[in-house]
Amino acid sequence: MVAGPEAGAEAARARALAVLRIRGAALGVALVPAAVAVVLLVGGLTGRIGRADPVTSSTGWDTVRWVVTGIALVVLLLAALVTTVVVRARPALSPSVPIAEESAPDLYRLVRDLADRLEVPAPSAIALTPDCDSWLEDRTHRAHGPPRGKAAGGAGAGARDGARAVQAPVLVIGSPFMWWMRVAELRALLAPVVAGTGPSANPDIAAARRFVRGLDAAVAVSARAKHPLGAPASAFVGWAARLLLRACREHAMEMERCVAAAASERAQNVDYGLRIVAQEQVGLAYAGWDRLLTRVALPAWRLGRWPSRLDAGVVSALTELSRRDRLAEGFTSRLGERPACDLLEEPGAVDRAASLLAARLFHGGPAEPGPDWSPVGWQQYPEEVVDRKWRLEAARLHRVLDALPPVTDGGRPGRAEPGGLEEPCAAGDPDGLIAASGAADPSGPAAAYGPAVAEGLVAGEPSAGPESSGPTLVRVIERLTAGERASDLVAVRLGAELAREERAEAARQAAREPVADGPDAGVTWGDGLADGLPLFPMQPPRTGRELLADHVTAMVCCAAVDTAGAAPGLDWLDGPILLVDGVRRSDLGHPVLRLVDDGDAGPLGEWLGEVGVRPEKPVRLV
Repeated sequence: MVAGPEAGAEAARARALAVLRIRGAALGVALVPAAVAVVLLVGGLTGRIGRADPVTSSTGWDTVRWVVTGIALVVLLLAALVTTVVVRARPALSPSVPIAEESAPDLYRLVRDLADRLEVPAPSAIALTPDCDSWLEDRTHRAHGPPRGKAAGGAGAGARDGARAVQAPVLVIGSPFMWWMRVAELRALLAPVVAGTGPSANPDIAAARRFVRGLDAAVAVSARAKHPLGAPASAFVGWAARLLLRACREHAMEMERCVAAAASERAQNVDYGLRIVAQEQVGLAYAGWDRLLTRVALPAWRLGRWPSRLDAGVVSALTELSRRDRLAEGFTSRLGERPACDLLEEPGAVDRAASLLAARLFHGGPAEPGPDWSPVGWQQYPEEVVDRKWRLEAARLHRVLDALPPVTDGGRPGRAEPGGLEEPCAAGDPDGLIAASGAADPSGPAAAYGPAVAEGLVAGEPSAGPESSGPTLVRVIERLTAGERASDLVAVRLGAELAREERAEAARQAAREPVADGPDAGVTWGDGLADGLPLFPMQPPRTGRELLADHVTAMVCCAAVDTAGAAPGLDWLDGPILLVDGVRRSDLGHPVLRLVDDGDAGPLGEWLGEVGVRPEKPVRLV
């Protein structure tokens, strides 16, 4: 066990030396054939091994010498190849938004004062990332530094390497913390993180970390190799790097544990009581941030819009969570204290950059705004995201209905199989749906939607038949109540339509010219991270029934907005909601599931009648 910060640092240094010994052992193994070849050649020239003249010698030592020499050259070439890749490969960096000191002087002052209290070197820079965590990151690799021609004062390579060797790591802070945490809480939360710069300054620990990160980057480089001629060499580099990683994995893990223990021990006397409160806020922030991304941001990202104030939105989401959760009572009183985002000169610009990066990481959107990838504010969210989402899903549902085989036999629906074939229905009308002669028949289609809706149909608009044409809610309900397999068929076709749209969108994104990494993009990815976005998919694929339920809900909401005076709204924890007379209606899910799963339109009809929705009226689609 680690007894204190100095003991923890010594334990970490011991583990780092073990990692470096593995590196030295690997180098020694690579040099063994060369050493044997040198001994054989020198022994032959001096006459101590075989004859003095190795050219005319008739013994078998000549063959041994040249075979060993050839093996030594091959091993040296392979070792040089592995070493070159490990040294030159860019270690993976956490995507983040760099914060210059000019844009956040108060934040830099807070971190430096904290480092002085902890008696450790201050971080070399600060960056924000859209995640609920904070850590130190080594960015001293030459690929992450400035170009050689721009070195300060035109210093030589030795001076630059020396400056890079003593450079402190970068402090990466989760952007939600900056908006939800108060200044004192942020300082207490960052204390053990900043304390980690002390062990990081140890040359042995820094060298061990560079070696492990270089091996990890080499594995990523070998996995990305696509040229057929370089495939064998890349495969060997990957094999060697993975072998060395397995050899030093345990020592590297223990080294990092010891570094963390030493940092935590050093920060014990700095705002310890306040740190307990800050840790409680970390859990709350993570819950609110996750809900905000999955329920609020994801629908907008799918429409090609990205909320430009995610970090400001997390404050509203967490305030709402505090209001709903009795365990979080009293947390809202903190909002009167100074927020940590006040330490930034332009919090709006930083929030915008972090929000765009979040969309890039969690959804795989473009790295830069464009015509098909534009920002949206929270005030415009209900109209530009919620309403548009509903109408796009309603339009997709009606496109699927247009492609389905129509009902047959005088209005009696046929049972359509996924293959597109039709079978006649069993005797009698399924789910009470009768092939009506008109809306005036009390046992016609309107009767399946409840008495209130049926009365509206009789007194008002005429019915268009058992499966009404046009974008109406009646048409959707009649199709889903047309047989036992009606919902299954629509769900399968709906899933296929959505998959086709996603493939088309992926092709459009791939056709866009990629944005180069670097300062212009604001994010440095490192080898192996730029491919395969999104890095963190937000939701698993939805089933066909879930897709159908979502689309039917969207159709009902469109009908409510167009015919009953309802309005789209935004809930900070649940995302898009329907407002009727300014009040949220959260009771729509059960009637829709009864329709989708059981083909029972009765509960939905009662809900429509209560709200005053006219299902026979066409809705506006996008």
